[in-house]
Amino acid sequence: MLKAIQILGSSSFGFVSLPCRFKRKPQANCDLYFLSRKPIKASNLSSLRSKASSFAFRIRSHIHSDSNPYGASSSSSTSTPVQSTGIRKINFCQSCGGRTKHEIPDGEEKMRAICTSCGKIIYENPKMVVGCLIEHENKILLCKRKIHPSFGLWTLPAGYMEIGESAAEGAIRETWEEANAEVEVLSPFAHLDIPLIGQTYIIFLAKLKRPHFSPGPESSDCQLFALNDIPFDSLAFSSMLVTLQLYIEDTKVGRPMFHYGIINKRPGTSPSEIHAYTLDHHLKS
Repeated sequence: MLKAIQILGSSSFGFVSLPCRFKRKPQANCDLYFLSRKPIKASNLSSLRSKASSFAFRIRSHIHSDSNPYGASSSSSTSTPVQSTGIRKINFCQSCGGRTKHEIPDGEEKMRAICTSCGKIIYENPKMVVGCLIEHENKILLCKRKIHPSFGLWTLPAGYMEIGESAAEGAIRETWEEANAEVEVLSPFAHLDIPLIGQTYIIFLAKLKRPHFSPGPESSDCQLFALNDIPFDSLAFSSMLVTLQLYIEDTKVGRPMFHYGIINKRPGTSPSEIHAYTLDHHLKS
């Protein structure tokens, strides 16, 4: 969902001293661009209307879930899926807000959104999701989601990797944010691509530095589960189901392995349909 909201009203605090940080989750992320740091006064509205774009919040929100292949709401009028190409049709430029056209740029092979105002070519790249599979006394730490999608279902602590951090650092951060748990990464465990929704998962094996954990702001519960007690019918996403199944297979042979695979989701399925996938090109070493 691509939204551009122009703020034309007055502001009692301005934009100067408003520190903002927004977490990115694998199910929803929101990037806010502050294009002006000066407060807007109502008395200046008439002279500012022609410059409204310089005071705009550009809000770019992509809702990603295992069920949403385009990372966008079907109700959005600014970004719609293009079924024939498997890409989203972006109607407005993320930089200047201008209208876009859709064509194949010179020297390229794929259809792109190109701004008709500033000429910028809009490229969309997959999102990197990082998380931890935490082992403690032959049990696995899971978090119950307190946000949508998949509210009330169980997941490994995981989320979008941030700019400026490594994949392992992001996995450690997400574990702290979702489970208030300090962990030590042991090794990479799984690299899972989900092309339909433009996500790549990197899951690390990890251990608790100390046996303390509790629900973070986006979790309603955190528990350690024995392998036989993992709630497979109440997992949040197919990626979590695949990861835990691979882990159990490894425990049966007595050693963890590194896994690569492609999760091909069936288009149009909901988050609750976690079995609606195939695991293709599975490699392990």
